[in-house]
Amino acid sequence: MAFVANAAFPASITPMPTQVAVQGNYIDFHDAAFSTWTQQYLPELYEQEVERYGNRTLSGFLKMVGAEMPMTSDQVIWSEQNRLHVAYANCAVAAGGHVFPDFRVTITPGAAEPTSAIRDGNTILISDNATGLTTLKALVTNRLDAGTDGYTIECHAYTGAALAAALTAGTCSIYVYGSEFPKGSNGMEGAIEPGLTTYSNNPIILKDNYELSGSDAAQIGWIEVATEDGTSGYLWYLKAESETRLRFEDYMEMSMVEGEINANAANFPIATFPPATVANQAILGTQGLFAALEARGNVYSGFAGAAAPGSGAMGDFDVILNQLDKQGAIEENMLFLSRQTALDFDDMIAAMNGNYASSAAASYGLFENEAEMALNFGFSGFRRGSYDFYKTDWKYLNDATTRGMSSAIDGVLVPAGTSTVYDQMLGSNIRRPFLHVRYRASETEDRRFKSWITGSVGGAYTSDLDTMRVNFLSERCLVTQAANNFVLFQGA
Repeated sequence: MAFVANAAFPASITPMPTQVAVQGNYIDFHDAAFSTWTQQYLPELYEQEVERYGNRTLSGFLKMVGAEMPMTSDQVIWSEQNRLHVAYANCAVAAGGHVFPDFRVTITPGAAEPTSAIRDGNTILISDNATGLTTLKALVTNRLDAGTDGYTIECHAYTGAALAAALTAGTCSIYVYGSEFPKGSNGMEGAIEPGLTTYSNNPIILKDNYELSGSDAAQIGWIEVATEDGTSGYLWYLKAESETRLRFEDYMEMSMVEGEINANAANFPIATFPPATVANQAILGTQGLFAALEARGNVYSGFAGAAAPGSGAMGDFDVILNQLDKQGAIEENMLFLSRQTALDFDDMIAAMNGNYASSAAASYGLFENEAEMALNFGFSGFRRGSYDFYKTDWKYLNDATTRGMSSAIDGVLVPAGTSTVYDQMLGSNIRRPFLHVRYRASETEDRRFKSWITGSVGGAYTSDLDTMRVNFLSERCLVTQAANNFVLFQGA
C-alpha cells in the first residue's frame, strides 16, 4: 500500500533555508492549485480615498450673485417698471391726404399697449429704421382716437420741403421729446398712467433619498475621506449618504438654472407617475435662469474670441455694451463663463497690448514680464466704456457630467446690485438682488432644505422596515428680475 501523489501539487517546488528567490521555490499565485492558500494574505489596502475628480460639487453660483428668501404661497408674483419715455419702433409715415408740412403717422401697436401714449401738443422725432440717418421733427396736432385708439396721429413738420423718401419707403421709429402750445391755449389733454409688467414663477418640489439595510449597517467598514463640504476624517456607511446630500444640494441649484415651465401640464399622466400623487395635481415646472434669459433677456451668439482675437472680439463686445446702454446701463457686472469663453475674453483683453502679435515677450499690466518670472495670462476683471466686468469660470459649464458634455451655453453676464420692484405680498416697493431664490416656509414648516430619517435602523423607529432611509426635500423657485440687463452667451 502506498500514498497516491496529488497531481494538483507539483513535487518540484523545494523550500530554501534562506530568503533567496530561485526557480525551485517560485510559486505562481495565478496557479489554481495555490489560489486557496494565497487568500490568507490580505492585499495592501489604501484606506484613503483618491480624489481623482477634485471638488465634484457644482453649486455656489446663486450664492455668489443672489440670496434666499422665504415665501408662503404656491406662486411668486412681481412687477417691473416699464420705460419712462414714450417711443414706438414700427411706424408708417405717409401724406394721408394732407399737404406737406402736414402728414400722418400710423403706429403698429404692441400686444401690451391698449392705447398709444402720444397726445396732442407733443413734439416728436421721427427716424428711418433702415439707417437712422434721416430724421424729421414734428408737432402732433391731432390724435385720431376714433376706432384706432390713438395709433394714427396727424403731425406738422418743423423743417423740410417734403416727406423724405427714406421715411415713407419703410418703417420708422418715433419718440416724444417734449411739447409746445400757443399762447392762451388750454393745457395738455389726457394723462399717462405708468405701466407695470407683471411676472410670476412657481416653486417646484425636489426630493431624493438614501437607503441602507440594517444588516449592512451592522458591518462597519471605515474609510478616510475628504468631502466637498469641507469636512474630513473617517466615515463608515454614511459616506454614501454624504454624497447623496451633496448631489441633492447641486440639484437644488441646477434646477434653478435649467428649470422650464411645463407647457404640456394639462396632459401630464398623473395615473402613471411612479410616486403616489395627489389627484388633480399637475407638474407645472418652474422658469430657470436660462429659460428666463431666452424669454426676457439678451441672447448673444457667436462671440469671436480665439477665432478673431483683438479688434474683432472687442468689436463683438462693444455690440454688447451698446445693448446694455439701451437697457438699465448697470455699471458693475459679473461674467460667469465656460473655460473656452473665459480664454477668449483673456485673448481679447491681451490683444489690446502692442506686443501681443509680435515675437517679443508679452507685457501685461504696468510692469513688463521678465523671462524668469511666471507669466500670468489671465484677467480677473476689466473696464470698457463706463462698465466694470469681473470674470470668473463657471464650473457648471465645464463639468463633464453637466453642461460640459456638449452645450451651446458659453456663459452669462449678471448685473451686480439690486433692483426695485413692487411686491404683491407686501404691497410696497422692495429692493432685491436681480437673482434670488424663494423657498416655501412658515412659522411651523421650513422647506428650504429638509432632511429626516425613517425606518428602524440608525436610531429611527418609524416603521418595521429593516432599513435606514435618509430623506431630502426642498421647495423653491428662482426669481430673475430685470432680465433685460442680463446677457446669455451662446455658441454660433
